[in-house]
Amino acid sequence: MVPLPLQVSEDEVEITAMRAQGAGGQNVNKVSSAVHLRFDVVASSLPEGVKERLLALRDTRITQDGVVVIKAQQYRSQEQNRADALERLNALVNSVAVPPRVRRATKPTYGSKQRRLQSKTQRGETKALRGRVRDGS
Repeated sequence: MVPLPLQVSEDEVEITAMRAQGAGGQNVNKVSSAVHLRFDVVASSLPEGVKERLLALRDTRITQDGVVVIKAQQYRSQEQNRADALERLNALVNSVAVPPRVRRATKPTYGSKQRRLQSKTQRGETKALRGRVRDGS
């Protein structure tokens, strides 16, 4: 069973419009088309497990206080940047939505141990032949 992707509701997100950086001429200087998205993970309605895994991520977009900050300025229109920021936030949340599988320790089989030792012996013999050539007398 595949879980449905999580969607962050727009009323939990704080979006601020600002001027974009970089090239773009007069449009960049006059129009506030870039978007700054802030999402407080701790105060959100996400399931507890998802919150913990999201806060445990080593991501530069997540602050010490547990706030996800995403800046979107790829497009010329504010609506497209807003949709892009929300899409990136949902992708980040869904990347930790499924808990990782628990690894169970297993022992190597007898055959795999034998193959490993055989390859080590063969490698050692190859290296032994690389020594300086000596006369047999």
